[in-house]
Amino acid sequence: MSAAIELVNVSKIYRRYTGRQFATLKSALLGRSLLRDLRPNEAFVALKDVSFSVAKGSTLGVIGRNGSGKSTALKLVAGITKPSAGTVKVTGRISALIELGAGFHPEISGRENVFINGIMLGLSKREVEQRFDDIVDFAELREFIDAPVKTYSSGMYMRLGFAVAIHVDPDVLLVDEVLAVGDESFTHKCLDKFGELHRRGKTVLIVTHSLGLVERLCDDAVWLDAGEKQLEGDPHRVIDAYLTSVEEAEQQRMAAATSKALASAAASPPTGDMFQATEGRWGSREIEITHVELVGADGQPTFVFEAGDFVAIRLRVRAAQSVADFVFGVSVFNADGVCCFGTNTDIENMVSERLEGDAQIEFQMQRLSLVTGTYRVDVAVHRRDGAPYDYHRQLYTFRMTSRTRDVGVFKPEHRWMFSQNVHFK
Repeated sequence: MSAAIELVNVSKIYRRYTGRQFATLKSALLGRSLLRDLRPNEAFVALKDVSFSVAKGSTLGVIGRNGSGKSTALKLVAGITKPSAGTVKVTGRISALIELGAGFHPEISGRENVFINGIMLGLSKREVEQRFDDIVDFAELREFIDAPVKTYSSGMYMRLGFAVAIHVDPDVLLVDEVLAVGDESFTHKCLDKFGELHRRGKTVLIVTHSLGLVERLCDDAVWLDAGEKQLEGDPHRVIDAYLTSVEEAEQQRMAAATSKALASAAASPPTGDMFQATEGRWGSREIEITHVELVGADGQPTFVFEAGDFVAIRLRVRAAQSVADFVFGVSVFNADGVCCFGTNTDIENMVSERLEGDAQIEFQMQRLSLVTGTYRVDVAVHRRDGAPYDYHRQLYTFRMTSRTRDVGVFKPEHRWMFSQNVHFK
């Protein structure tokens, strides 16, 4: 099948502001290239030698971290900017849902703006008239359409821009993170419209952080990172590779946060009411916690877990002399400092007898069912009366991930049950 969109070895370089300016535009053009002769610190490479294509009638999702070049690629396809190198080819009429309502004038009515924006997107006045009622009804703005656009809320403004752009009946639709333009009902209506365009053989290019949307709507996906293409193909395969990369980056970030917290606690032990400290380390060290790590089901240390995974907190401790009175405790806190769970060996009716030399303790949670978020861990060894031998307050950070957007703290095992007359797509 022929391509509706094709990028071949495309690069895009922007000039950074450094304070070094050309005397005149003429001297810049005659004396040197505006881009070729830039010093490395004066150039920002938004895209580097990127190639991909979108077949006519298919939907492609572009994913990646912030700053990966996704929106730059979309603007090149839309013709908003030109590539520094390579070629971009697009076949058919384009409608771009990038800067919704960019052509709206705040002082005139929504009705007048629909006509102006529609004509800017390539429709004739007659075509706008024919589609006007559908546009207004889709935007859910019938009672406000004759009011000046400056009186609209941001959501109303974006909905009208979306409605105009989607009713242009394009051959190629470009979409850049515009589904946050209304409530849940409006979002579903937008998704239904994308599905309709797909069934009618239209080509859609979507840039989004919503991986579920890519899995649901897209025939193929492209993953960009730091301006370079990492992978292209089946959405599930591309998303899995992207999530693996994200997890590796999270591992590094969590490891750095833990190292920084430990170094800070060693350099500046808390004073005053130690149990009010947000993080720190204190105690007599008659029993010392020498090492702490979180491990997964494979027994290997990690900082990132999937909701419902096996998670163990492993402690290595040392007692220089024999100690009979000791309690081991752990607690898990969310990013707001709320204790999600805490326990210790005394609460669980374990009576200490003797500890001497080096030892290992492992607290195992068979299924840690927390929602997506960053969490911190307290670990401690203390007397039964609470006097600390070694208390580590929120020095260990880990991340829970999930493919679903749950809210709250706890993620219980669950399922939905419906009678036979309840249907979902």
